[in-house]
Amino acid sequence: MLSAAAQVLAADEAPNPWFDISYVTDNWDTILRYLGEHVRLTVAAVALGALLALPLALLARRLRFLAGPVLTLSTVIYAIPSLAMFAFIFPFTGLSSATVLIGLVAYSLVILVRNFLAGLNGVPADVREAARGMGYGPVRLFWQIDLPLALPAFMAGLRIATVSTVALTTVGVLVGHGGLGQLIFGGFNANFYRAEIVTGTIGCVLLALVADVVLAGVERVVTPWSRAVRS
Repeated sequence: MLSAAAQVLAADEAPNPWFDISYVTDNWDTILRYLGEHVRLTVAAVALGALLALPLALLARRLRFLAGPVLTLSTVIYAIPSLAMFAFIFPFTGLSSATVLIGLVAYSLVILVRNFLAGLNGVPADVREAARGMGYGPVRLFWQIDLPLALPAFMAGLRIATVSTVALTTVGVLVGHGGLGQLIFGGFNANFYRAEIVTGTIGCVLLALVADVVLAGVERVVTPWSRAVRS
C-alpha cells in the first residue's frame, strides 16, 4: 500500500492538462445537466427580476421622491455578499434551487430597475403630453408610447443583467445548485483538476456570449426604428 504522502505525490505528478476533450466526451451528460440548470436559473432570475423591476421603475417615475429610495435599496441588496444572502434565505427554502433563484432575482434588480427607470425617463415629456391630448389613457400610453421609446434601454438592461446572472449563478455551488459552477468547484476539490475547471469556465463564458448575442438579435427585431435612426 502506498503511503498518504506517496499518493499525494503521485496525484501531483499525474497529467493535468488545462483542457482535455476526453473529459468533455466522457462527462457530456453531466455537463449538459449542469448547463440546463444554469440556463433555467438564469432565464427564471432575469424574467422574474424584470417583472419586479418594471412596476418599481413605473412607481419611481410617477412618484419622483421614491426614485432615490428605490435605487438605493436595490444597490444595498446587491452589496450583500452571496454567502450572507444564502444564509438569510436558507431557513425558508433549504438547500434548493429556489435559494439560488431568490438571490439571483434580488441581485438583478440593481441593473434592471436603473435601466428601466432611465428608459422611462428618456421618453420626451412633450410626446407623452401630445398622446394624452389625443385621448390616450394610462395603459394605452404605456404600451404605445412609453414602451416602444424606452425599449432600447430596457433591452440594454436585460442584456447586462443576463450576462451578470450567468456569472453569479456559479455561486450557487454553496447550496449545491450552481449550474456549470459545479464543474469549477468539483475541479478544485479533485486536486485542482484543470480540465474540469476550464470546462466549467469556458461553458459559462460561452453561455454568456450566446445569451448576449440572442438578446442583441431580439433587440434588433423589436426596435427596427432605432437602427433607422443610427443609420
